Amino acid sequence: MNYLISAILVGLGATVVMDLWVAVRGWLFGIAPPNYCFVGRWVAHMPQGRFRHQRIASATRKRGECAIGWTAHYLIGVAFAGLLIGFSGLEWIQRPTVAPALSIGIGTVLAPFLLMQPGMGAGLAASKMPNPAAARLQSLVTHSIFGLGLYASAWLAQPLLLKLN
Repeated sequence: MNYLISAILVGLGATVVMDLWVAVRGWLFGIAPPNYCFVGRWVAHMPQGRFRHQRIASATRKRGECAIGWTAHYLIGVAFAGLLIGFSGLEWIQRPTVAPALSIGIGTVLAPFLLMQPGMGAGLAASKMPNPAAARLQSLVTHSIFGLGLYASAWLAQPLLLKLN
């Protein structure tokens, strides 16, 4: 079975599940979605050696930042799926189980807490946000949904992936 194809299908599927959750969350609770254009702005500043910002919204806009941000969002999802498959082995694709997927999903919350939020000016684990506890809870729930999406995507992709073997 092809590791890369598995990571791509599972990662893209899980990221779509997470994005659907964000849309439902917004509709039900009025919670604004993450601004992936700001992620793109942050990433687009990196080639010039700028990794930290006081406030990413105030940073100089970069051409294509929205496309960069959305692409990064989905590539990160694929990378995390690759991490899951790397730890669990391709055998996991043959018989997906929820525990490894949920563990990786919950673990992915460390990326925004320790890298993205501090780099974009929101502080360590959203400590500089107006309501850090609410931001942390939203991140934890969203990344848990990503973990469930990893499991569901593997389960749905399993027949196709087994045929490719």
